[in-house]
Amino acid sequence: MNLKVSCKEEKMTKLIFMGTPDFSATVLKGLLADSRYEILAVVTQPDRKVGRKKEIRMTPVKQVALEHQLPVLQPEKLSGSPEMETLLSLDADGIVTAAFGQFLPTKLLENFQFAVNVHASLLPKYRGGAPIHYALINGDEEAGVTIMEMVKEMDAGDMIAARSLPILDEDNVGTLFEKLAVLGRDLLLDTLPAYLAGEIKSSPQDPNLVTFSPNILPEEEVLDWTKTNRQVFNQIRGMNPWPVAHTLLNGQRFKVYEAELCEGNGNPGEVIGLSKKELLVAAGEGSLSLKVVQPAGKPKMSITDFLNGAGRQLKLGDRFGS
Repeated sequence: MNLKVSCKEEKMTKLIFMGTPDFSATVLKGLLADSRYEILAVVTQPDRKVGRKKEIRMTPVKQVALEHQLPVLQPEKLSGSPEMETLLSLDADGIVTAAFGQFLPTKLLENFQFAVNVHASLLPKYRGGAPIHYALINGDEEAGVTIMEMVKEMDAGDMIAARSLPILDEDNVGTLFEKLAVLGRDLLLDTLPAYLAGEIKSSPQDPNLVTFSPNILPEEEVLDWTKTNRQVFNQIRGMNPWPVAHTLLNGQRFKVYEAELCEGNGNPGEVIGLSKKELLVAAGEGSLSLKVVQPAGKPKMSITDFLNGAGRQLKLGDRFGS
């Protein structure tokens, strides 16, 4: 006997995705791999000139979108743009954003059933564009992601869900971005269906706990050797691989990508340990063993290569900093 089994086909949720860096691209890939969602269009920042050669480079999100033959919109500013009119004309159910880099106009937010954002912090802590940098620089023990409703005010929407992970001494901005991108992708895919079904209710952020993480200023990239070795260590990894912390050596910029915590004291910025494979620099308390550096006019290199090349003239008692 043949039995006929009928199943009601689940309706796909139609999305507009907005994002720019690798963090966003990881989230987009997750949505594309999930049969519950259909991406109607992708919005990302315009292509920019990067590097010394000023080569035009498309964003990671644009690369993923083109690989999947998705329409890509790149307005300098969404408000009042032809691209926004295109988005308004789409038959989308909602918007998902992740590190997009622009405010969404109220007119756009109100046009769809929902608009949610994947933010790389445990809100209301670290609203703004550099939450991962600040979590490392401030020596936080954990980082995380929050799924939140979009409003016109920066990262101020009600929270839908959050998930955290520990910050390790081995972490820097690059490694933590990768970890949080996966965490955010998974949290979104785990949470969005229940949220759309009304099974999860959002909750407001506590205004008394709000802190901000604005983009790093050039003067914040300069190492202050009077701080403790832990504080300098956090600053170095909190700016690796971008924008990269730096100091001065013989009056020229000297970038520091990686270092290790060490014992030993001296005047802040003083070279207190030196061999063919090790360079110890004193902080206000304790010291640091520099591991990966970039002298002025040279490529990024290991400390061994530096000491056997451009750093051969260094001697004990020399000073880093102004």
